[in-house]
Amino acid sequence: VAKALGGLIPLPEPGLNDPRRKELIELEQQKAAIDTKADSLVRRELWLGLAYLVVQTAGFMRLTFWELSWDVMEPICFYVTSMYFMAGYAFFLRTSKEPSFEGFYQSRFNAKQKKLIESQGFDIRRYSELKEIFYPDSSSQQAFTTASFDHSK
Repeated sequence: VAKALGGLIPLPEPGLNDPRRKELIELEQQKAAIDTKADSLVRRELWLGLAYLVVQTAGFMRLTFWELSWDVMEPICFYVTSMYFMAGYAFFLRTSKEPSFEGFYQSRFNAKQKKLIESQGFDIRRYSELKEIFYPDSSSQQAFTTASFDHSK
């Protein structure tokens, strides 16, 4: 009840000279650097994954058409494909996100971002508090989205 009533009472908006605004700007710059680093790490992983799949496909083609035959390679390809399906299903069970390129990217990005935040000592709580003070509408919308759809926590 207190929170509901507190939401009805208008709070004074922070001014442009508020020292917390400068702190928020510094934290936003740090977070932007962390996000950029996490993005580059995830993109490197994705490119390595593509390279792995290209090499595997080339190897299967070589084995199918020159070394062995389709009769030998068909069950191997079937089981490899089944393993990839099971890996996608396990990804879904673990993260509650659809096993798509976007879902995989977002999951890896969140993991890398979390590691970088911890390793660099970034104060995510203070950042969230300041963001709530200066951008109350966007923070509440983000909190709703995270709470409603992200079941990995």
